[in-house]
Amino acid sequence: MELLPKTLFLCLALALTNGGPVPPNEVAVDEAALPDRCEGIEFDAVTPDEKGNTFYFKGSHLWNGFHGAAQLSNESFKELDDIHHIGHVDAAFLMHNADNPGDHDHIYFFLDDKVFSYYNHTLEAGYPKEIQEDFPGVPSHLDSAVECPKGECMADSVLFFKGHDVHVYDIITKTVKIKTWPHLPVCTSAQRWLEHYYCFHGHNFTRFNPVSGEVSGSYPKDIRHYFMNCPNFGHGGDYEVPKCSEVKLDAITTDDAGKSYSFAGSMYVRLDTRRSGLHAFPITRAWKEISNGVDAVFSHADDMYLIKDDQVYIYKTAAHYTLIEGYPKTLVEELGIEGHVDAAFVCPNEHTVHVIQGKMIRYVDLIATPRAVTDYPLPLSGIDAALCDAEGIQLFKGSQHYKYATPMLLSMSRMAPHPLPITNALLGCRDA
Repeated sequence: MELLPKTLFLCLALALTNGGPVPPNEVAVDEAALPDRCEGIEFDAVTPDEKGNTFYFKGSHLWNGFHGAAQLSNESFKELDDIHHIGHVDAAFLMHNADNPGDHDHIYFFLDDKVFSYYNHTLEAGYPKEIQEDFPGVPSHLDSAVECPKGECMADSVLFFKGHDVHVYDIITKTVKIKTWPHLPVCTSAQRWLEHYYCFHGHNFTRFNPVSGEVSGSYPKDIRHYFMNCPNFGHGGDYEVPKCSEVKLDAITTDDAGKSYSFAGSMYVRLDTRRSGLHAFPITRAWKEISNGVDAVFSHADDMYLIKDDQVYIYKTAAHYTLIEGYPKTLVEELGIEGHVDAAFVCPNEHTVHVIQGKMIRYVDLIATPRAVTDYPLPLSGIDAALCDAEGIQLFKGSQHYKYATPMLLSMSRMAPHPLPITNALLGCRDA
């Protein structure tokens, strides 16, 4: 926080010595003096912006994302130093309030008893304000803050941390409930990432339940292993987002809760969380019984079906993907078919799974006992994965995909449509 004033003072002294003024905007930043988060520093605040970029703040500097060097905060949020000379922030969070576009996706910074509201990295008119004007009941001199959407908390909320007290602010009713979590370290910053909550303290973090504060698992853990790229640190997460021209899926699906997944090899990626960055995890992290990849995956009636070889595994999506008792079962037992499965999909609000095997597509009625199976020829072969959503059907083959409006048009087609390239907008891969 002291770097900029000292640098300016030094330049002024040199200017006086040389008998002339220092031209503006020519003060060089000494990169060697920039803070290095890999040395094990304690962050002041963490927040994403409305585009999904995550910012880590320390003093008058910040880091954008998991990679890269520090930069001055006012390069991304100009008014932080240029106008109000904040120098640092106590806490920050991204507002989740879809019912109020005037607040939704705005970043709020807190310093002492003031709050600053930014949208598109620009300070909004009328700010800063007293914290009580925007957040009645929330104390000043906060340690940290983190948003908590409804479904993860009881209502759309913000958790404000001060010492071991947590002020749970309901953004609709503008009321505060105070909880005390003495078992949790004092959180100097906090982060919501992929629907999990992390308390940062020193260069460590502790994952906690945002409703109860409960800590499960072995904590604390070193931030440098998980939230940044540092030499000699890491937890085996060497995954790099592939080029779109190199994509090859094994399966893709969207469950009834709107969570979208792609599968390749032994890894899976959550596609609907790309605002938080795309990150690959071992399939065993969510579906612990699946150890050697999948052949096909589809979702139906709050269940997710994973197919590997001749085995079908069914998981309850509402129970954090708990394997249903009695599974896996064979393809014959569960779907009434045999042979290798290339891909499978179920369209929204339907009860038929469409199973692709070579140049055949098989319609299997999931509510008929015994299963009713109807076969149709397919104008394509070598399909890797398939998905059906409100926009139609997509068949994936290597780095290309084919679109059909409905299953009927797919089964009646005798010629393949023109293939389309897989793009960043579709799967989050790298276009170049």
